[in-house]
Amino acid sequence: MRRFPRELLVVKPFFRYRCMHTLPDLPYDYDALEPVISSEIMKIHHAKHHKAYVDNLNKAEEGLQKALSEKDVSSQIAFHNALKFNGGGHLNHSIFWNNLAPKSRGGGYLNNGQLKTQIEKQFSSFAKFKEVFSSQAVAIKGSGWAWLGYDTRTKNLALATCQNQDPLLATVGLIPLLGVDVWEHAYYLQYKNERPKYVDAIWEIVNWKNVEESYQKAVEFSN
Repeated sequence: MRRFPRELLVVKPFFRYRCMHTLPDLPYDYDALEPVISSEIMKIHHAKHHKAYVDNLNKAEEGLQKALSEKDVSSQIAFHNALKFNGGGHLNHSIFWNNLAPKSRGGGYLNNGQLKTQIEKQFSSFAKFKEVFSSQAVAIKGSGWAWLGYDTRTKNLALATCQNQDPLLATVGLIPLLGVDVWEHAYYLQYKNERPKYVDAIWEIVNWKNVEESYQKAVEFSN
């Protein structure tokens, strides 16, 4: 039976050790991803939407801390949805920003390596992979995320979609490698209701170096 490191299994009472979550800085300027994603969208998406997830996650954890200290089980349960939604929003966006890079810093280019080899092995070609991923992203009803993940059980890549801000690992058990946000706030000001155009364009700025690094860490963890 697979044994996980003890530190991943032991949960300390977080109301004694809790630190406030903070909005991470972007690894590039707001206008760095233009023309694929406009500066206006990036600024609103990061400074408004992601910040709201962080702020509301902190509020939910503060409320849960109080409920735990008072042994109020009913109130503890009531915080579940807020923790899942805002915690997922914080996790997902923290991954998303690093999944993107300006073309001048390698965005859109996948070097030869372990990840490319695995993609071609499982999907027959890189082009076919992008086609399948894009079709799943476009087909998401309402708001959500399209993901490339790593399955530690099969040791294969896997595609998945998650509704709203449901986090990939906690929801379907895949280690997240690449996520594409298809909430309308990610593209509507620029692409209107044409989600397929947004999904097609975003391949030009995918930070494959970051995805490759995440893939290698996932493979190492599963061995």
